[in-house]
Amino acid sequence: MATVRPFKAFRPKPEFAGEVAAKPYDVLSSDEARREVEGNPLSFLHIGKPEIDLDPTIDPHDPRVYARGKENLQKLIDLKVLIEDPAPSLYVYAQTMEGRTQYGIVGCASVEEYLNDTIKKHELTRKDKEEDRCNHVRVTNSHSGPIFLTYPDNAAIDAIVAKVTSLPPENDHIASDGIRHQTWIIKEAGTIQNLQGLFGGIRYLYVADGHHRTAAAAVVGRERKLANPNHRGDEEYNFFLAVCFPASQLKILDYNRVVKDLNGLSTDRFFEKIKQTFSVTHIQGRPRLSKKGEFGLYLDGEWYLLSAPGSLLTKNDPVERLDVTILQKHLLDPILGIKDPRVEKRIDFVGGIRGLGELEKRVDSGEMAVAISMFPTSIHELIAIADAGKIMPPKSTWFEPKLRDGLFVHFLE
Repeated sequence: MATVRPFKAFRPKPEFAGEVAAKPYDVLSSDEARREVEGNPLSFLHIGKPEIDLDPTIDPHDPRVYARGKENLQKLIDLKVLIEDPAPSLYVYAQTMEGRTQYGIVGCASVEEYLNDTIKKHELTRKDKEEDRCNHVRVTNSHSGPIFLTYPDNAAIDAIVAKVTSLPPENDHIASDGIRHQTWIIKEAGTIQNLQGLFGGIRYLYVADGHHRTAAAAVVGRERKLANPNHRGDEEYNFFLAVCFPASQLKILDYNRVVKDLNGLSTDRFFEKIKQTFSVTHIQGRPRLSKKGEFGLYLDGEWYLLSAPGSLLTKNDPVERLDVTILQKHLLDPILGIKDPRVEKRIDFVGGIRGLGELEKRVDSGEMAVAISMFPTSIHELIAIADAGKIMPPKSTWFEPKLRDGLFVHFLE
């Protein structure tokens, strides 16, 4: 049984929504975020990445950074840019990208259900990144970046969402990247109860994106519980901000790899080793991958199509038959010497939203030696792995569009 709990959100006034809404803290570097907010003091990046308002020499994990984030959040409230809703509510958040719209229910998910695996994960977290978000939550006393959850399609939930979204939205803006963001508020008690009952009949929710933020919410929730001698279980710290989307509406893009060198190999020897597992075809122009087991490889200004043998695509273990696993076990590790991509400095990852041109740019500049493009992981693969209690290799999924920070803020008290 999955919990989706109404809450009193702080939300931007409609006239400010476009200025406040910001990309998630972890898809931009600090320098990129500084450029992004130029001329926009209301951007939520001032809260999500508050180091952009301090001297660049200050460590992003310095206590002064989190204190500035708290100060910036309070400033938006004091200026009446963010307004608290008068009663606990649920919300609908729609995102439209390239003619495709996904509709999510916004509410609070349960820390306890995250801990007991009713909310399933598919990625490991890094302690340094987890602690960063813990400190952000502790100091700002808020969840300001929503967790991206998914659930198996449910026709009754779809019908409620369709009815809600038939009315004019509360907020409606098109961001600079062309993605449209719309929000609706669900105030009617009966509708809220119906939705809660329908989600109560869903066995599992799945973390699609935001594993570090979810882990941080759980850590801080447990801290608050242990520090409260009068803990009841209904306090706000027991819940975290989430948007729940039906699985069929989600879009996963490729998550590509670039590597600094060929691990001491000549180009000829590199290809000799690859051909021991993959078939290799030189192609004109950029590859258009059409199925699992296909990879594009860019080296010395040329593109090649790699195809994995069927025996690797039909393994019983859902992790073993992932393209990212096949690439890791049969090319990155044995040929390029990338043992652990979570910590290895010679490899980097490029979200598919940046296009294959970004891969060419990274190699042609001399920064990287080789780029590998991937066929996207499917949502069905993600759910199968989570259901099996297994973990995906790092950087397996890149969801688009990204949820915007700042459209909803949940306070822990």
